[in-house]
Amino acid sequence: MNLLGFDKSEKKTKVVVAMSGGVDSSTVAGILKEEGYNVIGVTLKLYDDLKASKSTNRQCCAGQDIMDAKRVADQLKIEHKILYYQKKFKKEVIDDFVESYLAGETPIPCVQCNQTVKFRDLYGFSKELGADALITGHYVKSIYSNGISEMYRAKDLDKDQSYFLFNTTQEQLNYLRFPLGQYTKNETREIAKNLKLNVADKPDSQDICFVPNGDYASVIRKFKPESYKKGDIIDLAGNVLGTHEGIINFTIGQRKGIRVSDKKPLYVIKIDAKKNLIIVGPKSELGVQKIILKNLNYLNKDIEKFNSNLRVKLRSTGNMIKAEIKVKKDIAEIILEKKELGISPGQACVFYVKNQFGDKVLGGGWISNS
Repeated sequence: MNLLGFDKSEKKTKVVVAMSGGVDSSTVAGILKEEGYNVIGVTLKLYDDLKASKSTNRQCCAGQDIMDAKRVADQLKIEHKILYYQKKFKKEVIDDFVESYLAGETPIPCVQCNQTVKFRDLYGFSKELGADALITGHYVKSIYSNGISEMYRAKDLDKDQSYFLFNTTQEQLNYLRFPLGQYTKNETREIAKNLKLNVADKPDSQDICFVPNGDYASVIRKFKPESYKKGDIIDLAGNVLGTHEGIINFTIGQRKGIRVSDKKPLYVIKIDAKKNLIIVGPKSELGVQKIILKNLNYLNKDIEKFNSNLRVKLRSTGNMIKAEIKVKKDIAEIILEKKELGISPGQACVFYVKNQFGDKVLGGGWISNS
């Protein structure tokens, strides 16, 4: 059995590596090439570079990244393809991002990107090429058990990306491989240096790829200029405290930039998109203990049996929180062990359970209200 778990030689195992141009996916391609696999690198062009973007931005899937991926592929002497998915990405990710903000939510476009153009469309393309597996540079572990693949948090918990992959289907997960789940980021960079890859010291991407300088409001202004509609800022009793320039400038839990004051610091407690209202109040009113989820994805359907050991993550960088789940048809009710602050519709809630292999991903859903 080879490194990727196939009962045939590496030379006869064809794999597609999703190459973003960063150090992680480049290192994966290098590792597999060194092991003797038949490697095809594929890079996605997802959006047309925005004029407002600066060369100092650390984004993924930008023009420079495509060139970096091409150079690495040339160095490794592997076949390299570029897929032009701008229209798909605009429809499935950017439009959804804009509409979510207009609905008063806080979207996570990276999850949508993985769910659609990467793990649906690229998955399909890899199958068409006759590849045995699609390989990515994500920091998650996959462990095979009883003929299926199970997803776990990565060895490097600071880089773990399982939160962003909760919507992966079982069929996709069985086909995917994540070689970096067993490494730390520092170890990955060392491997890249040993392979003499010119991206070994390239900084990690930080911004959302289509959001220059982290200014998401400018993106929404570009696609929906009419969204900048003035409205009232009110307190929890309904008293008008001030005026806002558009609900897209606010997120649940926000304190700075509200431009109204009180005896105690005010936070955004709720966003009412239908009435175009921003509701503010004291920090004590931000606490949430019950969350309703929609559009659920299960990697283990009998999830309620894990309630005694269930943990959830409500943010990619958040802590693991003990919780219980009650499933009601196509929605789920999450009861947290204690109140959490600043939980916003549009974010994801991902389910985990600990076993002898680590923190196993059971699935997740989108927060609809709390």
